[in-house]
Amino acid sequence: MKKRSIIILAVIVVLIIGFVSSTFQLNENESAAVMRFGKIVAVYVKTQAVADKVTAGLISENARLDDIKVFYGTGLKFRLPFVDSVKKYSNVLLTYDTAPRQVITSDKKKLIFDNNAQWQIENPALFEVTMGRVEEAQKRLDDILYSMMNEKVGKMDSNTLITNKTEVEKMQNDLALEVSKTMKAYGISIFDIRVKRTELPEENYDSVYKRMITERERIAAQFRSEGDEIALKARSETDKQVMILLSEAKKKSETLKGEGDAEATKIYNEAYGQDKDFYEFYNTLEAYKTTMKDNTKLVIPSSSPFVKYLFGGK
Repeated sequence: MKKRSIIILAVIVVLIIGFVSSTFQLNENESAAVMRFGKIVAVYVKTQAVADKVTAGLISENARLDDIKVFYGTGLKFRLPFVDSVKKYSNVLLTYDTAPRQVITSDKKKLIFDNNAQWQIENPALFEVTMGRVEEAQKRLDDILYSMMNEKVGKMDSNTLITNKTEVEKMQNDLALEVSKTMKAYGISIFDIRVKRTELPEENYDSVYKRMITERERIAAQFRSEGDEIALKARSETDKQVMILLSEAKKKSETLKGEGDAEATKIYNEAYGQDKDFYEFYNTLEAYKTTMKDNTKLVIPSSSPFVKYLFGGK
């Protein structure tokens, strides 16, 4: 009975070992390469679309690998026990932060770029054959990215790289496409490349600051000049309007004055026509009021009409 139990237990252990060595679990965020005697015989990916892309990549990039079988779907998978080994890869986006590197612009200025890249293992078979490890892939990515970045930056001036976000954005997008095209041969796809920080080498600080000050002073002088010109035009226009208004006001004043004098003359004439003696008497009194002030002495003949009413004459 004891011997039988040992046999049963041994069979169970053998079955478990056989099951474990002949199967493997593929999760949603993984892909896998099945190796047989050091050679890739099969690749497992998540979806059919990815499987089709992997197959096309194997044919176009490396004809020696076109006999590799490509399967899709997650879950429990089978392999030859004790013969096949399985190497898994993450299919999520990976972030690589490059070390800050010096680049030279078209106007021969030195800048320090700090970049990062979002990348993914797209083809496990190509990745395993060409890179093998994530660390090796990042080294290759760093070399290619720095080389292509230098080429792009060498066609742009420092002012554009520092101040023009639109041009920098376009450069980053173009760079991501070109680097991804190159890295495709290694089973890697680049999704995004970003310049996190742009700095100047310390030896450039003084010259850049002086140039910035000069530029700001130039812009300020230009604004002041434009402001003075606008102010001069405004003052000239205002003076012109004032002269026009004064001229119109004077003209209207003269017109009204003339109309008033005419009306007064008309009234005087009408009044004079109604009572000539009273009109003469009134005018004489007004003349007395104007000419004779306090202590005024007049030497006038008594026969003068001017003194007619002073002496009660008629």
